[in-house]
Amino acid sequence: MAGAIAQGLLAALLPCNCVLCGGSGASLLCSGCHGQFFTAAPRRCPVCANPLPPGAPGRVVPCGRCQADRPAFDATFVAADYALPVDRLVLQLKFARQLALARLFGGLLADAVLRAESDPGALPLARPALLCPVPLGLQRLTERGFNQALEIARPLGKALGIAVHARLALRVRETPAQSSTPHGARESNMANAFAIPDRALVEGRHIGLVDDVMSSGQTLQELAATLKRHGAARVTNYVFARTPPNTN
Repeated sequence: MAGAIAQGLLAALLPCNCVLCGGSGASLLCSGCHGQFFTAAPRRCPVCANPLPPGAPGRVVPCGRCQADRPAFDATFVAADYALPVDRLVLQLKFARQLALARLFGGLLADAVLRAESDPGALPLARPALLCPVPLGLQRLTERGFNQALEIARPLGKALGIAVHARLALRVRETPAQSSTPHGARESNMANAFAIPDRALVEGRHIGLVDDVMSSGQTLQELAATLKRHGAARVTNYVFARTPPNTN
């Protein structure tokens, strides 16, 4: 009780500014921006999380692309679209070391998962046994000083009650950033980029992959395929922001 009172007094004395609109409040995101950008989510494909057309059956039937060419991963949850103004937050985390945003992203992503799980049209599925943040190569990790996927995975795992294994997967080949790679070359760019040090942690289990942004999906596709080759029974993506299809 004393801790809650102290926290309330601190919030009153040192109000935060909303990271999107700049308005004062008790948290990093005001209620207005939360409702506008993180609550009214479109119906999405249960596999790739791309928006579905109006009238689609929601988180049950995959989109046509996923039905025709099923990815290695089985499901994807996202908190928002990677579009203005949300995309600026991702850039601030990755390139301006605003690590408080990782905690915000993890919480928003957990909220999105809980909403999706409570959707009456959703299929009831068990949560993963472990969360695996998408690993960075050693060079990029050294340059940045942190892995944004791991920083998001920690609060997400705490909120959902899922253990985080920071080194479940390793990136064994340095690759150019997918965002700077032509779309047609992204698959070959990620080929054989990952390794699984301990097959026993993966075999027969449901693994959750965590990342900040999903664009073409090739990074998650390659990592999911690697996990499946090592015996993973199911792979679910947990991604903060999804790039809209027309900008993939």
